[in-house]
Amino acid sequence: MRKIVIAIDGYSACGKSSTAKGVASVLGYTYIDSGAMYRAVTLYFVQNHVSITNISEVKKALENIDITFIVNDKTGLYETYLNGLNVEDEIRKMYISKQVSQVSSIKDVRVEMVSQQQKLGKKKGVVMDGRDIGTVVFPDAELKIFMDADIYVRAGRRQQELLEKGQMIELEEIMENLKERDRIDTTRKESPLTKAQDAAVVDTTFRTLEEQIEEVVNLALSKILNEDIS
Repeated sequence: MRKIVIAIDGYSACGKSSTAKGVASVLGYTYIDSGAMYRAVTLYFVQNHVSITNISEVKKALENIDITFIVNDKTGLYETYLNGLNVEDEIRKMYISKQVSQVSSIKDVRVEMVSQQQKLGKKKGVVMDGRDIGTVVFPDAELKIFMDADIYVRAGRRQQELLEKGQMIELEEIMENLKERDRIDTTRKESPLTKAQDAAVVDTTFRTLEEQIEEVVNLALSKILNEDIS
């Protein structure tokens, strides 16, 4: 079967990454977490005291950032590496979540990350999730998905994720963070979060992860088989 590009966009904590990983596993595709790339940039900026309002500092910092994804032999999952160091756990912490939307709204950051993402998807057979994958990174993707869910459900899911990593965060704080990220992501000038015109909407409020994966896999197989027939 021919390979396609699957672009999954949507709000934070809708299950984008978990669904994308599952779909990639079922189809034997490569999973690329675009959000992790922006989180890695944010971590670098924090660690190196880069002022996000100083464009020259930002541009210089971007020249020194190398982001790669390496499979963990024990889990079989891709993990994020920043300049050769595994930062998968660190970039998921709350202090990064509070700053990543501001960093990802910077034009120079988005231009650099989009360029890297497009290179990763050239050979197709990839599942990539983020906020502008179907609209900017891969506007010609064969399958585009837009995911959404109730804010309370999203906050609960994020709280559980953090608890599993040993971080105890109040639900109200998480909800406020999600609302602020939604506001920034949907109103930013550069590549705002918006549904691609030809994207299929998947509301995950009342769906299990398995149901989400199954729905996207079925949509993908439909696209692949239709392409093969044509």
